[in-house]
Amino acid sequence: MFESLTYSGTVSEQYKQLNRQLDALLSGEYDRIAHLSNASSLLNQFLKEVNWVGFYLMKQDELILGPFQGLPACVRIPKGKGVCGTAVSEGMTQRIDNVHEFPGHIACDAASNSEIVIPIYLDGDLYGVLDIDSPSFSRFSEEDQQGLEAFTEILTKHLRQSS
Repeated sequence: MFESLTYSGTVSEQYKQLNRQLDALLSGEYDRIAHLSNASSLLNQFLKEVNWVGFYLMKQDELILGPFQGLPACVRIPKGKGVCGTAVSEGMTQRIDNVHEFPGHIACDAASNSEIVIPIYLDGDLYGVLDIDSPSFSRFSEEDQQGLEAFTEILTKHLRQSS
């Protein structure tokens, strides 16, 4: 049912393989927590040089910790605070090369040096964010951003079909 976690080709081709695997992994399952859990695990296995991969879900106007892989994390993040809250307030992906230079950065793990956060929308409403941290500076490229945004599009398709 699952392809090997060994990917080949260019970065773009590797993300296409990953995204096909995500689509297959989520097909036939209709629980959102199961989707988010498997998605975070798959990314944690695929991505190199990352120390936290997971989701924050929008509840009552703030982000609440969801399924993740990594050390224990901050539980609540207000809109506009930190990289995740900024992604929510601006409604767009945040790719930060050095989180220590980001105004208001929330340091859940002192080892994190760069971060990418992608908002997830369901039917026009903000559902949450995909948050990925790395101990390396400038870890996330434009290709990573495109591949991860495509990843969240596939995830969103399955979340729409779930409850």
